[in-house]
Amino acid sequence: MKVRRLGVLTGGGDAPGLNAVIRAVVKSCLFSHRVTPVGIYDGFSGLVEGKAKELELDDIWGILPRGGTILGTTNRHNPFRYPFRRPDGVEEIVDASQAVVRNFEKLGLDALVVIGGDGSLAIAERMHRELGLPVVGVPKTIDNDISATEVTFGFATAMEAAADALDRLHTTAEAHHRVMLLEVMGRDAGWIALHAGLAGGADVILIPEIPFRFEPVIAKFRARERRGRPFSLVVVAEGAAPQGGSQVFQAEDKVTGWKRLGGISYLVAQEIAERSGYEVRVTVLGHIQRGGSPVPVDRILATRFGVEATRLAVEGQFGTMVALQCGEIVSVPLSEAVGHLKRVPVNSQLVKAARAIGIVFGDEDPEMVEASEG
Repeated sequence: MKVRRLGVLTGGGDAPGLNAVIRAVVKSCLFSHRVTPVGIYDGFSGLVEGKAKELELDDIWGILPRGGTILGTTNRHNPFRYPFRRPDGVEEIVDASQAVVRNFEKLGLDALVVIGGDGSLAIAERMHRELGLPVVGVPKTIDNDISATEVTFGFATAMEAAADALDRLHTTAEAHHRVMLLEVMGRDAGWIALHAGLAGGADVILIPEIPFRFEPVIAKFRARERRGRPFSLVVVAEGAAPQGGSQVFQAEDKVTGWKRLGGISYLVAQEIAERSGYEVRVTVLGHIQRGGSPVPVDRILATRFGVEATRLAVEGQFGTMVALQCGEIVSVPLSEAVGHLKRVPVNSQLVKAARAIGIVFGDEDPEMVEASEG
């Protein structure tokens, strides 16, 4: 089957570099393959509702350094569990997958590039497996938690935002002799917290992969104070949880069941203050990590992903996802890329390096922590 019209959509949460992928897909279609690119608006809801536009060079001029996505996105419109509002105003979940098939044919699409995280790519894999749609995936998430690829675009930009925030918090923490907590995103993976903590000089890093106790954390603060440093920096991943405790959620979507993580840093701050008497302040970085211009590393990776995804689609290699492995862009089966998250290995070289320079993760012996500071 010759591909003449290639659809492209962005699903899930936004990430710096989405526009770079769209740009690469459009340019590859027009310059290298003589294929018409078609942008699908607002993620999978665009396929359910038939919202699309043929994309031309004018549509992508100047978007390489822009954050967000010119196509729009959503993280709650799964076609297989689609929120539908009835005439009486009640919202219910319906299977809208056949509407996707009808609109795919109505738009004259021959293939589809889905740019998304683990949730969106799982939907894309199911669309290919159950509906027979010709799909190619592009991994996107600031969380860096998609398996089969060494890194996802958007991660480097988010990490830089978090490291910059730590640099800024360091000066005010030192001036006021405070414990400063920075809560970062990542859901069930601690990649942003770990990398930003290393880059930003954190004293404590709390990640979902290592349940923590408060005793070694406070021991670290006490040891620093004895060394003449009565202030500390703590990075808290939003999915972190104390030993024997659970994750903290801000809200839950009553229709889809999706839970939004956030707020663990306030509980940590309260516990530290009550147990130790330290003055503690909290900064939740939030969507600052998602927004803004992508750093060059993310622009380049996103462009490479977009070019390769277009080639795979044109050559009929469907049910695949592009991935970065050993510095090269390769294709892997979508079925292997979804289904389990890539989390921080607790005995990885990165974690060991952090421990070697005195960073505490909250699972240490408090006496050993105090002794390590001299």
